[in-house]
Amino acid sequence: MKTIMVNPKTLRRKWVLVDAADKPMGRVASEVARILMGKHKAIYTPNADTGDFVVVINAEKVALSGKKIEQKKYFHHTGHIGGERWTDLQDLLEKKPTAPLEKAIWGMLPHSILGHKMIKKLKVYAGDTHPHAAQNPEPIEIKV
Repeated sequence: MKTIMVNPKTLRRKWVLVDAADKPMGRVASEVARILMGKHKAIYTPNADTGDFVVVINAEKVALSGKKIEQKKYFHHTGHIGGERWTDLQDLLEKKPTAPLEKAIWGMLPHSILGHKMIKKLKVYAGDTHPHAAQNPEPIEIKV
C-alpha cells in the first residue's frame, strides 16, 4: 500500500454549485467549508489545499433560525484605541447580502496561509445567476 503525496500538477479540481435558498446558514457553511478544504476526497491532506471550487447562489435567501436577524452582531476592531465596531446582521444584509455567509464559511476554515488559499476558491452570489457557467459546476444538494 502506498501513501499518496498530493502534487499540485496532478490535482484535479472540480467546480461545485450550491443553492443556499431556504437552507440553514450553518449547514450550508459547514458543507461548503468541507468541500473547500477537500475533506470529501480520498486524497485529503491537512497541509495541502486539495479542495474544489464552490459557487454559492441565493446567499441572500439563506435561512436564519430564532431571533438572529434582530440580535446577532458582528465584531470588528480598527486597530486603534477604542476602535470597536459592532454591526447588526440586518444592517450587514442590507449593505452586502453575501457577507454573513462568507463570514460563516471563513470561520470554519483554518486561519492561516492555507485557509486564505482555500477562501479564494469560494464564489458567493446574492441572486440565482452566476458568471461561472463555462466551468460547468456540478450542483449538489445540502441536506437539511
